[in-house]
Amino acid sequence: MGCRFVSLASRWVHRQDSRITIVRVPAIARGGSTCELNPSFRHTNMDAILRRTEVHVNLRSSDPVEAGAQNPGPPCVGAPPPPRHYDPGFSRSVTYLSAIVLLASILLVGWFAMDIPKLGRIADPERALAHMVSRLMDVEEGFAGLPEWERILYEIMMGSDAHEREQAVTWYRELSEVSSEPAVEFNLAVLLGESGRADEARIEADSWKTRDAPYPMLAQIVDAAYGAAELSLPQEQELQAQLAELLPAGWFYDRVAGRLAKAAGNEPLLKTVQASAERRASAMVRRSRLFAVVEAALMASGGMILLMWIRQRDKQALRVSQGELPPLWAGGLGAAVLLRGGAIGALLTLGFLFAALDYSSLRIFVVPLSNVPLLLLAYVHLLRPQGLSFREGFGLTVDRGKGRRLAMAVVAVVAAGLLGEWVMGKIADPLNLSSHWTEWFDADLVWAPLPVAAVSLTEYVVIAPVFEELAFRGLLFGVLRRRYQWLPAAAISAGVFALAHGYGLIGFTSVFWSGLIWAWIYERTGSLLPGMIAHAANNLLVCLSVIALLRA
Repeated sequence: MGCRFVSLASRWVHRQDSRITIVRVPAIARGGSTCELNPSFRHTNMDAILRRTEVHVNLRSSDPVEAGAQNPGPPCVGAPPPPRHYDPGFSRSVTYLSAIVLLASILLVGWFAMDIPKLGRIADPERALAHMVSRLMDVEEGFAGLPEWERILYEIMMGSDAHEREQAVTWYRELSEVSSEPAVEFNLAVLLGESGRADEARIEADSWKTRDAPYPMLAQIVDAAYGAAELSLPQEQELQAQLAELLPAGWFYDRVAGRLAKAAGNEPLLKTVQASAERRASAMVRRSRLFAVVEAALMASGGMILLMWIRQRDKQALRVSQGELPPLWAGGLGAAVLLRGGAIGALLTLGFLFAALDYSSLRIFVVPLSNVPLLLLAYVHLLRPQGLSFREGFGLTVDRGKGRRLAMAVVAVVAAGLLGEWVMGKIADPLNLSSHWTEWFDADLVWAPLPVAAVSLTEYVVIAPVFEELAFRGLLFGVLRRRYQWLPAAAISAGVFALAHGYGLIGFTSVFWSGLIWAWIYERTGSLLPGMIAHAANNLLVCLSVIALLRA
């Protein structure tokens, strides 16, 4: 638009009467360029507004300036008044109380997130971590057997696995501090031994010899597997029996069983264990190839669309619907609706959490029910007074003949998200930064019955994208867009969106980037549909990767 608001206190204040519209403008307009209305702002009452006599009050001077008159420092106007005046008669006291309730709810949830340890968020962290690390190690060993060119290609596409075992060791050390299960310390020793740190593994085992059973037996297994002494066949058979009682089938079991068989010269068992490991690794590589091909195709095709769009100078050429940004409703009223609806939704959400109900069975209803008050208030006080439906207000219908453009927008945004993740991975790898495993492990997707897994998948792929886009892009970004240009409005809304997910640094950055690009595509297309579909596609890719890697 060629201008920016400098003061946060600058705002639109409009008063409708039969003759004039009084507009409060910012105290300082940066630059001196003419400030134009958003070119996408089109509505049936615009001609009537422009036909009115308009007086701009410059706060630096008490003299009004007639519209159209020459002024060396023209006021910077970001969005016109709503075409229809509407005053809901909201009480400021109730709005302030709603803000307090919403802030208190956010702080309470944040306190719970900080107070509850990350490992406490998983019902059975010992089983979960053993299963996850076992599958990750299978993938690593499967990649190790690939041709060099394919390994390089995977490293370019999916990142290096140089820190995978060290990361697994860190996670197991963290778990061993709070868990009393013998398998946790045993798996830690195995990881150390398989990482070329056999001396550290035996030191760990030495401390077990004076502890209660089964630790002395576990110490013998570690010494036999990672020491230099040979085993007799009867000794090996006894240790193998103890090992089978301790560990389920998987990478940890195969690595130790194979070492014991090799130390005793038990070739038939060694071949059996190696064949089992190779089958699992091959299955993981096939799944990884499929995901790599899909992601590469999305990034290539979406990247070409993005390049074509960057060269496209006509911003209206990307529109697929008639949603308006800045929106037609007043920003102050939108903020009041957000605070009131958000407060009611927060109370409903906390009610579910504190009611000691079976959360997993009701989880599919929590997000819709907590968002209903906000969306109802938005319709009654923001959309309906301006003669808009949800479809018109948020561009939830596609204009005739623009379905292909919508599909291109979705592919482009999904590609932008994947490219952003790739760049973040390249930055994080040298710094040895990663997200905590509890942030992306989902027990329902991994080993819950299919009906329960289907409920989780529906929540992540259908419900969350629809309601989160309506709330964070449609309403929050829309309210901010009434006051700010695209970048600050998108950054603030994306920051709130990322904080709401409660992730660490890597997760926060990833969600923040997603919030930015979904706000961008909403601005460019005039529709929430591309962001909703891209959001769903992103969540689907994450869920399918978890299922493919970890589903038992």
